[in-house]
Amino acid sequence: MEFKNLLDAHIHTANSYDGHHSAMRMCEAAVKKGIRSLTFTDHCEVDIFKEGNFETAMKHSVVEAAKSKSAFTGVLLVNIGIELGQPCYDVETAERIISDFSYDQVIGSIHNLRGEKDFYFIEDYKKIDVYSTLNEYFDEILTMIEWGKFDVLAHLDYPLRYAVGEQKIDVDMSRFSKKTDEVLKLLAEKEIALEINTSGLRQAIGRTLPGVEMLRRYKQLGGKMISIGSDAHMEEHVGAGVEETMAIAKDCGFDCVTLFQKRLPVQIPIE
Repeated sequence: MEFKNLLDAHIHTANSYDGHHSAMRMCEAAVKKGIRSLTFTDHCEVDIFKEGNFETAMKHSVVEAAKSKSAFTGVLLVNIGIELGQPCYDVETAERIISDFSYDQVIGSIHNLRGEKDFYFIEDYKKIDVYSTLNEYFDEILTMIEWGKFDVLAHLDYPLRYAVGEQKIDVDMSRFSKKTDEVLKLLAEKEIALEINTSGLRQAIGRTLPGVEMLRRYKQLGGKMISIGSDAHMEEHVGAGVEETMAIAKDCGFDCVTLFQKRLPVQIPIE
């Protein structure tokens, strides 16, 4: 099945510490792949904002995204966004960042627990208490949603990308059903979109983040707004899995994908 209105709302450029290509190059890749809209969301890790020199990175990101927006007018709809990591670890800084720039979309995400390293860098999940870690992670997600000054919740079950996908840890997620229900209901109540991150389709976990079961549950609990993003960090991954994920979203009962422009949601039909 082929879909029109292909949107990719989670893209990183070389202005992210783990990005590889320029905004212009990512746009060129999007046009070649038939993507209609692209949202740049370079990393800004709030808990290490000064140490990571994110002030400079954000300025460069916004300027380059704006240049791309102008250059691709009439060819590709380019939106300027940010992935705000761990905003509630330093709320004052997070809120200043949001107010300093005119973003179309702000993604909220948790990449690490307080004072800890990114889940990506945990070398052996067998040596930690995975259930305690996940419990704390979902508590941080809830805290962030309560704060609520963002538009899209990124990759809800992010730690599983590594614990389950790469290190093959057997995690019984039913132990967190009550807490994940709280997350999904709160998203619906606050009208924050749930991202379906396609990166897992090209990684060891082999599914979207979150997966179908949680997407169906979100729908049951009143969730209406979804965002789809490849989480691309290089041109090869722009739009990767987006069409497949639109089919998944449709099968889970969603008829539209949410596109944010000037922080306002626009519902784009899945067709």
